[in-house]
Amino acid sequence: MGLLIGFSTIIVVICAGLALAHAGVLDARSQRTLAEIAFFVASPALMVTTIGKTHIGGAATNLVASAAALSASFAVYAALARLRWRLDGGAVLIGSLSASYVNAGNLGLAIAAYVVRDITVVVPTLLVQMLVVQPIALVALDRHAGRGMGAATILRRLVTNPLTIGALVGLVLAGTGWTLPRVVAQPLELLGGAAIPMMLMSYGAALRLSPLPGRSGHNREVSTVAVLKLVFMPVVAWLVGTALGLDGPVLLGVVLTAALPTAQNIFLHATRYRVGEAVARESILLTTLCSLPVALLVALLLG
Repeated sequence: MGLLIGFSTIIVVICAGLALAHAGVLDARSQRTLAEIAFFVASPALMVTTIGKTHIGGAATNLVASAAALSASFAVYAALARLRWRLDGGAVLIGSLSASYVNAGNLGLAIAAYVVRDITVVVPTLLVQMLVVQPIALVALDRHAGRGMGAATILRRLVTNPLTIGALVGLVLAGTGWTLPRVVAQPLELLGGAAIPMMLMSYGAALRLSPLPGRSGHNREVSTVAVLKLVFMPVVAWLVGTALGLDGPVLLGVVLTAALPTAQNIFLHATRYRVGEAVARESILLTTLCSLPVALLVALLLG
């Protein structure tokens, strides 16, 4: 019953965003603004206050299972796209990221909070993606586009990402046992409380405002991404997590995180480098539409 209540809560708030978009209260610009406020302000505050007060157990094992699932899905798509479909390097990279890079910073936090009751299960995936996968991918995309990228640029992107900063500050607080003074903690808690409703309403509005998939001529790539992202990746996460001794809420969190849809920032990278835009856009929409039923199934099986 707790799982159903958690999912129904999420769905109601998503539907509120969808209804606002349908009524014209939210348009594409305001939907993006809502998401950016959540990303730059509310979510980092939530990461600091929640992670900082939590005892993080099994984080290393969680990280191994999450990284294994991500790597396996990335590698399978890359092999298909390069060896069988003969796509160029940029298209292979964007498609592989679409098949493996999950929306942990937005929808992942909401599902972890309301279904697993612990957002720390998302943190290992979040950090691996932001500190390892994304910097390497951006270097590769820059080289594909014929641009150079120095170490200073990579470091600046790492240290200025608000979710990374929030997660790292929370980890420091959790690891040291320090507590923030009330004059700092209370504003952060107030801001953090707005994060998940804003994410979910933005998500619902995006569903209403996005074009239907299947019109770009890349159905082969998009359908492959969806199967890898929503079936293969959670199964790998479950197999590796079980083999490493994970169980209960931690295993549920690892598998749910692996079943999350493709992250929106993959489309931002595709747009910036003008490669794989249609695949990224339609993969995000299709996996987003299908992710909640898959997540509900995972929760019922493992919860």
